Amino acid sequence: MRRLLLPGPPEVHVTLRRSGRARRFSLRVSRRNGQVTLTLPTWAAEAEAMAFARAKSAWVSAALARMVRPAPLGFGASLPFEGRMLALTAGPVRAPRVAGDELLLPPDAARLNPRLVAFLRLAARQRLELACARHAEALGRPFARITLRDTRSRWGSCAPDGSLMFSWRLILAPPEVLDYVAAHEVAHLAEMNHAPAFWAVVARLCPGYAAPRAWLKAHGQALHAYQFGD
Repeated sequence: MRRLLLPGPPEVHVTLRRSGRARRFSLRVSRRNGQVTLTLPTWAAEAEAMAFARAKSAWVSAALARMVRPAPLGFGASLPFEGRMLALTAGPVRAPRVAGDELLLPPDAARLNPRLVAFLRLAARQRLELACARHAEALGRPFARITLRDTRSRWGSCAPDGSLMFSWRLILAPPEVLDYVAAHEVAHLAEMNHAPAFWAVVARLCPGYAAPRAWLKAHGQALHAYQFGD
């Protein structure tokens, strides 16, 4: 892969990637690190690819401007939990605990990130297991198991064997958003597509799902800005 410069302002480094499956030029801006990748067919000329990128420079600049800057965490910082901002506060506790507008944590700063992730994953699993069980019972279709990951391309998925996967960062969002995603993936147990019949199932499981769905589209990217370390 080669890297070329897309004239600015601002100047942007573009990674060129040739693909035997590509039939046209496509640009992608990574939500993880802002890397701009231009995919082109193996037969395409590099000059044509860069002309395409220059024609899309306004779109690239806008996409980069919309990116949420990384938010490293430490004592004194704030973190959303179930849609409510909590101050990370050192306290006389052995495990993380919500107290009013604070998330109390043991005062060992070196262990802050792993303790936070463990707390958030456990809370996400508890809420998602309850929500999925409720929706699966209403649907009359059992699920196989629930897996949590820190995914960026999707908030959840449903495998053909009935296994459900979710991003544990859903615990940062308001409860109705987590519930909508749970209903969405459970609905796939009956309809493995996004046809009108699928959305009818979602509406039955989660009436008024349009509002949490819109919230996720508008604010979901911001949930990925919080950096929990390795």
